[in-house]
Amino acid sequence: NHDSPSFINAPQQLLSALDIHVIGHACTQIEDEVLLLKNKDQVVELIVCAVPYLRDKDIRTVGAGESVDDKAQKLLEGLQTHYDAVAAVAVAYQQQLPAPVPIVATGHLFTAGGQVQDGDGVRDLYVGTLGHFSAARFPQVFDYVALGHLHVPQRVADLDHVRYCGSPIPMGFGEAKQQKQVLIAEFTQQQRLSVQAIPIPTFQALAQIRGSWTEIEQQLTQWVDAQSSVWVEVMYTGDELISDLSERIKQLVVDSNVEVLRIQNHRIKQQVLHATTPTESLDELEPMDVFVRCLDSHQIPDTQRAELVAAFLEILTEHHES
Repeated sequence: NHDSPSFINAPQQLLSALDIHVIGHACTQIEDEVLLLKNKDQVVELIVCAVPYLRDKDIRTVGAGESVDDKAQKLLEGLQTHYDAVAAVAVAYQQQLPAPVPIVATGHLFTAGGQVQDGDGVRDLYVGTLGHFSAARFPQVFDYVALGHLHVPQRVADLDHVRYCGSPIPMGFGEAKQQKQVLIAEFTQQQRLSVQAIPIPTFQALAQIRGSWTEIEQQLTQWVDAQSSVWVEVMYTGDELISDLSERIKQLVVDSNVEVLRIQNHRIKQQVLHATTPTESLDELEPMDVFVRCLDSHQIPDTQRAELVAAFLEILTEHHES
């Protein structure tokens, strides 16, 4: 994942005693990212190119006067160079073995054409390159590429051997109706790959309600009367201004198995977004909303906005990574 490398690496030595390998950041020695996995007879059965989340600073050098497109191209080239390097090490190891074994690569990135779900919390990893890293850039020597970052289970470019297994549990209410799964990738002695999807049972029901107060009230009442155990996100989109929405909802579900975990009052949100008084609240605004309004207040021309937005996203990305 793209969490703190020191946090990921903290239990590294302890877990190694249990044959669990942890690679929290790009390694100085590229060989450290290539693992030879052995069976109980100490025979190598699998080579894993354990590529972690590659940070901007790991794969791109900054040059004076670079445009947004220059940065994007350097990032793509940096990603591909890293994967080419680990692939070369894996092939060198494989050539020393008595018989070929599968080579599996990992990755935490956004590939071209990747599907996302509204509200799943997936954020842009690299400024200007969102969705630009194509499956064709992965070295051909990889027999399977196991990807992370996108929560929706999917093939990449309709390839059986390049996949996101997706998150094992819903990461947001937008994924409430999504069937989660794990994947079993199996290789025969002829190096042929078969992938089996195992559905994960739903242990806690999630649901979204979007609509007017009447629609929200009716649905919550149905669940309460049916004694349903469900976690709910309420999105009020009605025309009526309801200042006590949270209180009304709490009264409806009190002493029931219905838990309303998130309430979005779009009527209030629109008031905040369009307010001009200095007393408005920032609670409903995203960082980019605030930055765009800053550009508006300073009357920044459209010709300069793309570069400024890209620079702001770059700062925001560094903040997330730190």
